[in-house]
Amino acid sequence: MGPVKGYKKRRKVEPNVSASGSSEEGSLDWWDALSKRIAGISSPSKGLEKFESMFKISRKTFNYICSLVKDSMMAKTSNFTFSNGKPMCLNDQVAIALRRLSSGESLIAVADSFGTNHSTVSQLTWRFVEAMEERGIQHLQWPSTEQEMTKIKSKFEKIRGLPNCCGAIDTTHITMLLSSTEMDSNVWLDREKNHSMILQAIVDPDMRFRDIVTGWPGKMDDFDVLQRSTFFKLCEKGERLNGKKMKLSEGTELREYIVGDSGFPILPWLITPFKGKENSESKVEFNKRHFATRVVAHRALTRLKEMWRIIQGVMWRPDKNRLPRIILVCCILHNIVIDMEDDVYDELVLPHHHDASYKQEVCKFADKTALVLRDNLSLYLSGRL
Repeated sequence: MGPVKGYKKRRKVEPNVSASGSSEEGSLDWWDALSKRIAGISSPSKGLEKFESMFKISRKTFNYICSLVKDSMMAKTSNFTFSNGKPMCLNDQVAIALRRLSSGESLIAVADSFGTNHSTVSQLTWRFVEAMEERGIQHLQWPSTEQEMTKIKSKFEKIRGLPNCCGAIDTTHITMLLSSTEMDSNVWLDREKNHSMILQAIVDPDMRFRDIVTGWPGKMDDFDVLQRSTFFKLCEKGERLNGKKMKLSEGTELREYIVGDSGFPILPWLITPFKGKENSESKVEFNKRHFATRVVAHRALTRLKEMWRIIQGVMWRPDKNRLPRIILVCCILHNIVIDMEDDVYDELVLPHHHDASYKQEVCKFADKTALVLRDNLSLYLSGRL
């Protein structure tokens, strides 16, 4: 049940949008064949349209993903074939894995649509997950340069004026259907009486995941998960969110911070909204600005679940040791689509909430220094400081 964290520092690799695999694998012949299989028609344009609606990514993004996982997936000697005995190329294997992750359909349903068996779908999906963990992690990392962080802070400030903000944090539940005979089933029972696993994410203004933690049982509250994260420990040690401070007034400075809802504690580096209904005008205005800023995390998680539906619904008896790694890869894929500036992604219609059946948590812990900082920021934004 070890938590998976997205903070690992790796060498950043810029996307290289070259066709993957051999010339045969990246050729029009392969695309035409896939179009006919999934669309049932010979029209290339309609086939491409069907491909994008099925996989929710463009051909350009698909090719880039293939280029990432090629070496890892093809290094292992396994001859995957279709039911008719035809061997699968790299593109076939990636297409099957992506279909499993993006549709959330059963192994049997995905196998039937591609003309193979459920065991092959399962093996290919896991091989793809392992390859993406190794090759794609550079797409999910905390900003490594001052220039990159400055750009993030500038974009956050343009949303509703919150200065020096470096991220927005939120959590969501990945619900599971567990067997009543499972010895640890009650460990995973959350406050809404669902068996679930938590995903905590910190995102930038472009809805890109910058840090994630997953693997913890849904019964834990947001503060518990946060405290157990490496991100929390680094912030408490002064090793993260330790960049340039902003001067609000004479003797008053604002350090770097992230924003979160009332389920999180207010800390010197984590600012939450004012509670209660009898707030002053400046506090009401602050809450509006705060909500408009932190909603990017809410939207990112909503889009993640809508696009990679394997983690959207109720997962039937998942392997709880493998599930955190699947969630991580879905987050990496989410970021890749953003990094590739994929137009298909922009057209995705989103539901209103990623955790529709869950009520708002309220954390009572409050750091006194952070309370003063929030008051000063509220006064600064209202022009009274």
